[in-house]
Amino acid sequence: MSGRQHPEPGRLYGVGLGPGDPALMTLRAVEVIGGAEVVAYHSARHGRSIARSIAERHLRPDHIEEALVYPVTTETTDHPGGYRGALDEFYEQAAARLAAHLDAGRSVAVLAEGDPLFYGSYMHMHKRLAGRYPTEVVPGVTSVSAAAARLQKPLVEGEEVLTILPGTLPEEELTARLAATDAAVVMKLGRTFPTVRRALDRSGRLPEARYAERATMPGERTGRLTDIDPDSVPYFSVAVLPSRVAVLPGAGSEPELAAGGGELVVVGTGPAGPLWLTPESRGALAAAEDLVGYTTYLDRVPHRPGQRRHGSDNRVEAERAEFALELARRGRRVAVVSGGDPGVFAMATAVLEAAARDPYREVPVRVLPGVTAANAAAARAGAPLGHDYAVVSLSDRLKPWEVIAARLRAAAAADLVLALYNPGSRSRTWQVGKARELLLEHRAPDTPVVLARDVGGSGERVRVVRLGELDPAEVDMRTLLIVGSSQTRTAPRGGEGGLRISVWTPRTYPEGPVPGEGSAPAHP
Repeated sequence: MSGRQHPEPGRLYGVGLGPGDPALMTLRAVEVIGGAEVVAYHSARHGRSIARSIAERHLRPDHIEEALVYPVTTETTDHPGGYRGALDEFYEQAAARLAAHLDAGRSVAVLAEGDPLFYGSYMHMHKRLAGRYPTEVVPGVTSVSAAAARLQKPLVEGEEVLTILPGTLPEEELTARLAATDAAVVMKLGRTFPTVRRALDRSGRLPEARYAERATMPGERTGRLTDIDPDSVPYFSVAVLPSRVAVLPGAGSEPELAAGGGELVVVGTGPAGPLWLTPESRGALAAAEDLVGYTTYLDRVPHRPGQRRHGSDNRVEAERAEFALELARRGRRVAVVSGGDPGVFAMATAVLEAAARDPYREVPVRVLPGVTAANAAAARAGAPLGHDYAVVSLSDRLKPWEVIAARLRAAAAADLVLALYNPGSRSRTWQVGKARELLLEHRAPDTPVVLARDVGGSGERVRVVRLGELDPAEVDMRTLLIVGSSQTRTAPRGGEGGLRISVWTPRTYPEGPVPGEGSAPAHP
């Protein structure tokens, strides 16, 4: 039985052309274009294609050219599906045009500025065609690499992190990501430039920022981003935050200091590792020249070249604060590293107390919030802090036990949930038992108590016990206690591993007398 023979399908190529200079095209890109039967490229409605202009010297008269003209770029559209609908329809139609050539056995090279799979138009063809036809992607030099080369600024070194962002992100998101990273490149400027500039300013990174426009192409422009007129910025431009690693002495320009010289930032690292470190705190730690703190907390912070670390014991807060302020007074960028939130039983108070005295009154001090141990423990248990609560430290190192006892009685009589910090240590073993006795004067013995140890750390253990059964021997300095109110509830919880019971305190409170005023109530 004879029939009409179908040709073998053609091969699809996504060809990266590099950042603009034809001399930066790879040998493979030139080879593929020369061997292809069909050359396709994208353009706006004006018909001028940057990709075609880069590859023009390698095009032949017998090439079949497919100009894929976008129906919209930045303007509005009356398409029923809006802007996204118009583009999706265009991509489907463009893919169908290329598929017709591939079905006929022709090889198709789709040209792409930079790299085909890096913010490129080719990827929309790739997603629609690569699963149906033999495909090869030819990588190209990206605009990121071109910008760094033209600026002559290293992007990243050692263990630094490079973040690449589209300038079309919301300003708040840009600000958070710029604050948290070591180095960054922001793409797609043009009309987004004012937003990107504000985000750089709000994140404290504006003095470092550099600008590159049409890198390696005619009309190239580079310089400090602060010198750029917003009305002159085209789409093909990027903002660059180069490596923070200091240059070698005598090797050229030195890294910029923060505006105003020295500064002290008190940073809360949260109760454990980097997952609970805020972007703002992460950025402040990366920008600091000196890190000062309790050695255990300093060990949570990654080492960076050129950064000085000053560790000390956890019982010298006042001395540590003055040492850090003196560094900042001499012009250093200093981060005081604290666990949890620095304003909750931590280093912010010690720093501010010292900063209120001469000679440190003029030193700029900022306090950055962190996740507190109480919030972390509550999240692991459920929502025991869902209603009014009080936070009390059981340590009598800085205040007499009589004050602690009076505050426990007052909070318990008001039927507040209690988050108890610093409940015990090797030198303090009796406070938990005494606190339990005081609370049982106002709480039922079956009141839920959350014991949260090393939350977020490798030794994390969270349990729920009854107040009357709370064993002081199971509590140490790394444990936080949350004692429920008369309204706190528990219920079994499903899921694999972890705590198998939920604890929560309702947001509403019943009318009538406060339970526990005078005698211990029966727990509902």
